[in-house]
Amino acid sequence: MEELQARHRKEQRDLQSRITQKKKSATKKTRKGINDECESLQRQLLDRQQAEISQLNGEVDVGDADTINQMNELNIENNGQAEEPEEFNTNGTTVCSVPPVNPPAPVTSTTERGPGPKRGNRQKARLARRAAEREAEINNATIEAANQTDKRANERKAMDEAFARLKLKEKDIAPDGHCLYSAVAWQLTENGICLSPEQSESVLTDAMKTNGYKGVRATTADFILSNANDFAPFLEESIEDYARKIKSTAEWGGQLELHAIARAYKVRVNVVQGDGRIEKFLPDGEINESKTKDIWLAYYRHTYGLGEHYNALSHSST
Repeated sequence: MEELQARHRKEQRDLQSRITQKKKSATKKTRKGINDECESLQRQLLDRQQAEISQLNGEVDVGDADTINQMNELNIENNGQAEEPEEFNTNGTTVCSVPPVNPPAPVTSTTERGPGPKRGNRQKARLARRAAEREAEINNATIEAANQTDKRANERKAMDEAFARLKLKEKDIAPDGHCLYSAVAWQLTENGICLSPEQSESVLTDAMKTNGYKGVRATTADFILSNANDFAPFLEESIEDYARKIKSTAEWGGQLELHAIARAYKVRVNVVQGDGRIEKFLPDGEINESKTKDIWLAYYRHTYGLGEHYNALSHSST
């Protein structure tokens, strides 16, 4: 009996090793067939070993001898081949567990769990979401454009009302980056004021009509440099660089330059704003109403597509 049990244990180890190797080499397509084969081998080995034990104990009839012989023919030992390596646990000892009669059921594949969300439905949902986002963007752009149109119309209306009240007419200036200086040059020459300090009198030539901004830029830059302490605290760059941009580039002008222009040319600069207000920039010293001349500008924020813009203004009587 002990010899038979020892042989049975060896057969179980060999079978376990063989099953392990088969499962390692299985692919997704062959896994089910190999599982069925391993289950059959385990069942055959267990049936044969139980029959051998029964025969040794005298529990098997002589008529069952043929059945036992058939089971012996199913011996799964390798015929003359080297034995496959035995399985070891983490402690290095041989695994000798008896193969289970009923192996665990194979893991159910994802397809057997029921279908998931269809790909077509997900794609339709994405397209619908993108379409809704685009529609929202278009609506926002339409609302913004409508508001912009209203701002432009409101500004134009306020300007026209101010011009009528003050009896002013407008001179269109090209929106080229020089508009402030060009508008000032046009108003200075209209009032007979020299564009450059070196000039003893102002003569409105064709060159001044188109390039008068250059003289105003040069005068403005020189005045800012000569009065650096008054302007430097308001600048984020060196006053030399700032003055160079005024004189040599198409850098836009603003309030700081208007202060310099009023003081350099000793004039009162009146700027009509888009809401109808009038902003004044005064020269140094006391204002002599009989001698101090006024120049008029229109300042737009919304009417022109390029942004802020200055036009020249003059009284209707002139």
